[in-house]
Amino acid sequence: MAIIHFYLLLLHLHITYQIDMMRRLSLFLTTLLVAMCAWAQMADPVHFRSELKMLSGDQAEIIFSATIDPGWHVYSSDISDDGPTRATFHADKLEGAELAGKLTPRGKVTEEFDEMFGTNLRFFVNQGAFVQKIRFTKPQYDISCYLEYGACNDEMCMPPTTVEFSKKGDSPVAPQAGQDSPVAPEDADTGAAPEATEAGTGTAMPADSTNLAVTAVATGGASSDSALWAPITDELNAYESAGSNELNLSWWMIFLEGLLAGFLAILTPCVWPIIPMTVSFFLKRNKERSKAIREAITYGLSIVVIYVLLGLVITLLFGASALNALSTNALFNIFFALLLIVFAASFLGAFELTLPSSWSNKIDQKSEKTTGLLSIFLMAFTLALVSFSCTGPIVGFLLVAVSTQGDIIAPTIGMLGFAIALAIPFTLFAMFPSLLKSAPKSGGWMNTVKVVLGFIELAFALKFLSVADLAYGWHLLDRETFLALWIVLFALLGAYLLGWLKFPHDDDQHRTNVPQFFLGWVSLAFAIYMVPGLWGAPLKAISAFSPPMNTQDFNLYDGSVEAKYTDFDLGMQAARAEGKPVMVDFTGFGCVNCRKMEAAVWTDPTVRSLINDKYVLISLYVDDKTPLPQPIEVTDVDGTQRKLRTVGDKWSYLERMKIGANTQPFYVLLDPATGKPLNGLRSYDENIDEYIKFLQTGLGNYHQ
Repeated sequence: MAIIHFYLLLLHLHITYQIDMMRRLSLFLTTLLVAMCAWAQMADPVHFRSELKMLSGDQAEIIFSATIDPGWHVYSSDISDDGPTRATFHADKLEGAELAGKLTPRGKVTEEFDEMFGTNLRFFVNQGAFVQKIRFTKPQYDISCYLEYGACNDEMCMPPTTVEFSKKGDSPVAPQAGQDSPVAPEDADTGAAPEATEAGTGTAMPADSTNLAVTAVATGGASSDSALWAPITDELNAYESAGSNELNLSWWMIFLEGLLAGFLAILTPCVWPIIPMTVSFFLKRNKERSKAIREAITYGLSIVVIYVLLGLVITLLFGASALNALSTNALFNIFFALLLIVFAASFLGAFELTLPSSWSNKIDQKSEKTTGLLSIFLMAFTLALVSFSCTGPIVGFLLVAVSTQGDIIAPTIGMLGFAIALAIPFTLFAMFPSLLKSAPKSGGWMNTVKVVLGFIELAFALKFLSVADLAYGWHLLDRETFLALWIVLFALLGAYLLGWLKFPHDDDQHRTNVPQFFLGWVSLAFAIYMVPGLWGAPLKAISAFSPPMNTQDFNLYDGSVEAKYTDFDLGMQAARAEGKPVMVDFTGFGCVNCRKMEAAVWTDPTVRSLINDKYVLISLYVDDKTPLPQPIEVTDVDGTQRKLRTVGDKWSYLERMKIGANTQPFYVLLDPATGKPLNGLRSYDENIDEYIKFLQTGLGNYHQ
């Protein structure tokens, strides 16, 4: 890993001056993306339909039928209270009827063991229903009730959400002697209650006087703090737009990674010997040197087109949501890890990864029969097929690395950098043939490049296995185990570069040289740097790659992050008294990814120090079942009336109204005096460096 960072640093210094030229264009593009995606913070993944179905005799069923968006699931009613939010039935008014039994799930229920909660979880996927039986006791009935449920996907959870149902009318129960025949109310012929779904598709309402009055009621009548509940979505969007250069720089880093991968591919035995042969071919078949140069440039552009098309295919096959899910999906991470191990074994000399020779032969024959641009393009395609045994693992590693970042255009950007680097030598040597004389000759040094790449791919394979290990709770790759494997791996790499190890394809007289000596020195130093991590040293340089600190059994490091306040208004008052900014943590007791963030990010020493010492942390649990003194009627973001019955309802309402989001985890930094944001939003992302930058930027803005 250190070697990759070393090369990336050199390349970054080389092209830094180009970044300023691209910033205006990148700022425009990113601002456009932010504007297109701003609405996506509010999720509405579950759509309920409620109805009253009459049964024989004096019984009936209240049925809540759900249609669930792909990737989401709704937890059943028959799970433990110690787990995520389970479906429950609540009756506000039940006149002329009584409950007959408990709320029961109906439909196909999936059951899985969850390591995080240590119990079996049952949930609906795609569709499902909950049924509550009732028994009529009087000729007329008046029912007002609601279903409360929890929904999650692999990255976030909805707060406990309610589905309202109300209806009144005649029941099958005959009136007793002496009673007048009941008169049906006006709405007795209504077949079903209106649909009630979770609000969340709109944007936050303007902070007008009416809305502030509602929020003042929600805060318990603290009118002096009502402005702190005002929406801040516009300010948050402004911060997101201002931070577009960071996104732009991440795209530049992906491009640089692709560029580096391309340059490394050039140095492999499958590509380097082909360069002089191809350039000589163009020079010999054209008497005019200018035409030979044009054909070589076309050849290089064809290489770019072929590999960029590969990146586009990956993007179109997976799509934005799937690429985003890859970063935490355990099965995909296991697959990627095994794929990288196979690639590494190939680079180390265990076997050759080759495509069927008939493919390249057919393409080569077609290129000889055709003329013009098509023949040159087919020649470039032949190069891609012939060099697959060396470029395939590099391309595969690059696509795996950038795809799991969740950025829909990352594979295309990575392939663009790779293809440009691969095309440069063909064009450059065609323009300046004399450079071929000074180019290094093919030899054993090219196999050394392959072996080094094999070690690096093994290191990243362990990273992907670590993600799956955390997801399933196997504890096979706890932090000290992971570090021990990396220490041995990079120590062996250093030993190989110094000539102490040999692999099958190395020359018999394999020995080190000056460049290998320095790289071996760096690799051994990196291995020694990681040794203190076995006893709990933070190792900030690799904190984004190693498992979280809480997975380490023997740890001399002690520290934790715990919120002092779980009430928004009390926390804001305390922050004003202490003169500190606020970090609001919208979380949940049953939020798995909230626990992952606390375990993987908050345990970092720098993050812990910033939150504990520089901020007042307020954790608001949106699934807190503590009842409010009395239900509160509020106007939600979409203009509908809602009842806030619990403390969790109150904090969920605050999240929707203030930041325009309704999933967890979400982190927002606020000025306690004004309630205005100090930075953009942060959600589930285990990138510790970015989280530190998020906190430091907010702190700097507060002091300004």
